[in-house]
Amino acid sequence: MRTASRAVLASLALTALPLKAEVTTVPITSIVNAEVASLNAQLDNLEQRLAESERMRSELNSQLESGAAAQGNAQVSRLNQDNQRLKMQLKAAQAQQPGQLFSEQQKWFAIGGGVALLAFLLGALARGTSQKRRAWMS
Repeated sequence: MRTASRAVLASLALTALPLKAEVTTVPITSIVNAEVASLNAQLDNLEQRLAESERMRSELNSQLESGAAAQGNAQVSRLNQDNQRLKMQLKAAQAQQPGQLFSEQQKWFAIGGGVALLAFLLGALARGTSQKRRAWMS
């Protein structure tokens, strides 16, 4: 088996020698120049696309700003109208509501006075007329 593999390797090596001899050498400068020209063309194309994209972006930004400003102005005016309408409704509701007789503070003062008067009357009734007290005083 070793002799067969050596024979195959030898035949492959002998066939590869003439192939190497047939390769022609191309000057490296022409390959480099071709690559540089290709890269320059790609660079020019990308720069043009970048300029076009920048122009389109600026146009879209200006459209967006003008649209947002118009939309914002419309929203502000709509909110102002709603505000005015609600103010008028509030005034109308306040005009229909009867005025309060007492303020909140006066109401609690009157409740406190009523509770004090009720406590005094209940205390007087509960005490009654006691004979012992009258006898002691006289």
